[in-house]
Amino acid sequence: MAASPSASALRRAGNEEFRRGQYGPAAALYTRALALLEAAGEAAAEERSVLLANRAACHLKEGACRLCVADCSGALDLVPFGIKPLLRRAAAYEALERYQLAYVDYKTVLQVDCSVQAAHDGVNRMTKALLEKDGVNWRQKLPPIPTVPVSAQMRWSIPSAGAPGANTPPATAPRRGPDQTAAGTERARTLKEEGNELVKKGNHKKAVEKYSESLKLNQECATYTNRALCYLTLKQYKEAAQDCTEALRLDPKNVKALYRRAQALKELKDYKSSIADIKSLLKTEPKNTAALRLLQELNRA
Repeated sequence: MAASPSASALRRAGNEEFRRGQYGPAAALYTRALALLEAAGEAAAEERSVLLANRAACHLKEGACRLCVADCSGALDLVPFGIKPLLRRAAAYEALERYQLAYVDYKTVLQVDCSVQAAHDGVNRMTKALLEKDGVNWRQKLPPIPTVPVSAQMRWSIPSAGAPGANTPPATAPRRGPDQTAAGTERARTLKEEGNELVKKGNHKKAVEKYSESLKLNQECATYTNRALCYLTLKQYKEAAQDCTEALRLDPKNVKALYRRAQALKELKDYKSSIADIKSLLKTEPKNTAALRLLQELNRA
């Protein structure tokens, strides 16, 4: 009789599924690994934290932001001030429009490692959102930002031998010269336009390929929402929701992303989340007729 897989083997299998874009199966593998480690208690705290952070990434990709928050909080309870769970929880809070909590997490990341660009970008987005929402005194309404002890800062400055998805800070990407960056952005734009032309011709499957190539070079909100439209047409509703979630990380109030994610969630029968997206959209565009019509359909569902 074959031996049962170990927690580390399940984690590696989960990482592989995640890399293939199979977020549901990856989450299931991480859950199995966590179940194996339950009995180990404190001795396995770090590995459990990594698994929870990895499962949180799956939830985030699938637009299950509340589940992402819960798993990140669990990971941080086990190993405080982990960069990846903090970043993922911040992104989930941002998608849920809990901007104050997102701001606190992004700022906490910068105390651990001030070179994390995603945290700098997040702070800038949240500052803008909170200024619009709460006015010039927005800082007075913030919850306290925890002070990160020096021991935690040192912990994350030392690389560990963790598997992909471990709580180590991301390695610094190789620096590209301005000409290379500009060329990549221009190529991404060309690929996106080719995708747009294919959509006009009704070739949504081929358009997805063009948008995917474009996103590898430049992660742009409009490219995500365009690919989401293709996925909706192809009835790939989970993928459509995931793309809209990525778009909303870049632009939290993007109307197309909110509308298309609401459409995808409706087809996935997640009516509560779909209604929440439409209500968020209507705060920006109260007279959006397509959104109002979809809201009526959802209320009847």
